[in-house]
Amino acid sequence: MAVAKLTQTQVIKELAGAVGTTTKVAKQFVTSFSELAVRETKKNGLFVIPGIGRLVRVDRKARLGRNPATGETIKIPAKKVVKFRVAKAVKDAIVPPKKK
Repeated sequence: MAVAKLTQTQVIKELAGAVGTTTKVAKQFVTSFSELAVRETKKNGLFVIPGIGRLVRVDRKARLGRNPATGETIKIPAKKVVKFRVAKAVKDAIVPPKKK
C-alpha cells in the first residue's frame, strides 16, 4: 500500500493557510529556515528546532569494517555526519510509550 506523502508545495500551502499569508511568503520562510539550520549546524554543530528536535553534527572515529562481498577487513576513515534527534514530546505524540 502506497503512503501519501506531503510534497513541498503541499507543506507550503498548509503553512500559508495556517498563518494566513501567501504561498510566496511561506516558501521564503521555509527556504530561510532551512538555510539557517544548515548554517548553524555547520558553525556550532547543533541546531534546535523548538518543539520538534535538533540537528547534531557528530564526529565518527576511524574504525575497522568488513567488506560484505569478500569478508575482507577494511579500514573506514573518520568522518563527520549529521543526525536528527527527535524531541521526547514529539516521539511520545507519534508513538505513545508502552504502559508498564
